[in-house]
Amino acid sequence: QVQLVESGGGLVQAGGSLRLSCAASGRTFRNYDVGWYRQVPGKEREFVARVNWSGGSTYYADSVKGRFTISRDNAKNMVYLQMNSLKPEDTAIYYCNARYVTINDWGQGTQVTVSS
Repeated sequence: QVQLVESGGGLVQAGGSLRLSCAASGRTFRNYDVGWYRQVPGKEREFVARVNWSGGSTYYADSVKGRFTISRDNAKNMVYLQMNSLKPEDTAIYYCNARYVTINDWGQGTQVTVSS
């Protein structure tokens, strides 16, 4: 099990950028695939991006492809989500998720608000 803490959210104008960070505890973090999800009140949580344990493979939702970049630094137990060309529809709470075998851990989330 790992503990995950997100940071970097905030208020930004459309077209702007934000960089979210996910700090993880635990010596085995490098074994986990890590993803970012987002949720708007009243809607289901949706997949945004995922990076595999080594950082060698990344996956994106079609809605963010070409605008968001996920990366990780296993030496620092960190995962990042660089978000560029933000749109009002990107407004949501963003959650970090770590998976390994049967383990599926979530952070508390960070709010991202994009004004038009």
